[in-house]
Amino acid sequence: MTTPAPSSAAAAGAADARIHDIGYRRYEGTRLGRGYARRSLFVHSLRGCYGIGRSARSKVLPMGLFAVMVLPAFGMVVVLAAAGGDLPVDYREYPLFMQPVLGLFLALAGPQLVSLDLRYRTTPLYFSRPIERSDYVAAKFAALSTAVFLFTAIPVTVLYAGGLLTGLSVTEETDDFALGLAVCAVYAVLHAAISLLTASLTPRRGFGVGAIIGVLTIPYFAVTALQGVADVQGSDAVGWLGLFSPGTLTDGLQSAYLGGVSQFPGQAEVPSAAGPLYVLVIAGITAACYLLLLRRYRRAGL
Repeated sequence: MTTPAPSSAAAAGAADARIHDIGYRRYEGTRLGRGYARRSLFVHSLRGCYGIGRSARSKVLPMGLFAVMVLPAFGMVVVLAAAGGDLPVDYREYPLFMQPVLGLFLALAGPQLVSLDLRYRTTPLYFSRPIERSDYVAAKFAALSTAVFLFTAIPVTVLYAGGLLTGLSVTEETDDFALGLAVCAVYAVLHAAISLLTASLTPRRGFGVGAIIGVLTIPYFAVTALQGVADVQGSDAVGWLGLFSPGTLTDGLQSAYLGGVSQFPGQAEVPSAAGPLYVLVIAGITAACYLLLLRRYRRAGL
């Protein structure tokens, strides 16, 4: 049996065949690895919290809230310069005084960091690179914590600079300023953990916004109402009730250990026996939320 000869058209096509170089080549540079990917995700997420690198419309709300957060500090400095005396709000009290604005910022930033990745199914793309799921959680948590810390620490720094420029004691103001930054850090870490976990449970950004507002505000108002009733009745339960809300937890900690005055009804003090519980509850909630985030992102299909 003989092999049939190729047709003239096939022979002509084989003769004209070419291998074209379309420009692809192997990467021969330094592979920066997992640490670089984690840092890049952190920076990208931190910028996203304030709308940096996104459209102008995406910057309006976070930057507007930041302006609302800073303007009262400037106003207090102006009043201090004109009338003298001391700052009307202590450094440790300022983040607590501005909690409604902080809650809105958290409700915007949390879903921006995680809910959109879930909705558009871009999370597997992160894990196709040299980055683990634990790296993703760590970068997002660090980014939101840093964003909230800057959101609170910058107005506190404005107060501090204004206090020094108007002639307040450098030693006293510096000590109180350092304690105020500690309050900002505790507030940021605790609320970032709660907000990220809440936002990671839904791919819908709107649902995430509403859920974070609910998780942060409903317990706060419920606890505050109960504290008000306890204060009217002269009960010692005011300080103990502060253990049941994220906002009042930070308030109780700063009044128990950081020399601040509590914002509880009647400026009730935290009982000495309850002080260690504030530390344990804050650490426990933060750790539990972080571990649940890790578990959330170990699930198949993300």
